[in-house]
Amino acid sequence: MESLHHVLWIGGPPGSGKTTIATRIARRHGLRWYNADTRTWAHRDRALREGHRAAARWEALSPEERWVRSTPAEMFEMSLHRERGAMIVDDVRRLPASPLIVAEGSTVAPAIVSSGVAERSRAVWLIPTRAFQRTRLEERGLPEGPRELYLLLAAEIERDAEEHDVPVLRVDASQGIEEMLAAVESRFGDAVAAGPRARTPAERRALLREANAAIEAQVRGYYARSWADGDADAVVREFLSASAAAASATHSSTSPSGRSRFWPSGRRAA
Repeated sequence: MESLHHVLWIGGPPGSGKTTIATRIARRHGLRWYNADTRTWAHRDRALREGHRAAARWEALSPEERWVRSTPAEMFEMSLHRERGAMIVDDVRRLPASPLIVAEGSTVAPAIVSSGVAERSRAVWLIPTRAFQRTRLEERGLPEGPRELYLLLAAEIERDAEEHDVPVLRVDASQGIEEMLAAVESRFGDAVAAGPRARTPAERRALLREANAAIEAQVRGYYARSWADGDADAVVREFLSASAAAASATHSSTSPSGRSRFWPSGRRAA
């Protein structure tokens, strides 16, 4: 299978810090950010079109049936964790090859390394200790159902990482986010230096608009479900701002967080 040489891959379970690290690397170096979570509903729609029974079952259940009455094993099956790995590869293949892509998500499958899709030097999985992940999930205030699913995902991802012998960065409370970021940046240093990267403020702003559009699509995709309550236009999310991109285009040090509140329609909150 053809290698995706222009992609840097970051896998790991929820609560491992992969999205924070991926967005910082993308913003600092002018790379395209692909986040698997923003494709959740597109992937679920694809699974439904392909007749996937677990996807259909998930759509038919009420929230209580999904998250309270289902076992973690049943939640895992309905999460489409295994099926979405190939969908991510399909997504990334459709993206432009320039600039480099930072692709991250819990559903990034370690098999992409053993199959040759991902280059070993351009991939890493963040594997947290159970105590670290549980603390992070509790900080998010997750209900018991999703929390137990995410803990199960961590165990499955760690087993897959060992089976496919992929590069792993162990994550625990002894490391701050800056240390983890430095470790991942060091691993990807040669690839980032070789590029290609977005160089101008205009190119960086275009990447941010693309990332923001993907997050908006995620929100709208959720509220488009027949069982979803609420209005997408009433949701406020945090997006990376164009001012951060301009700053990082002219400074090699870590740029400010640059996060601003937006409604899904694209209007900036006051």
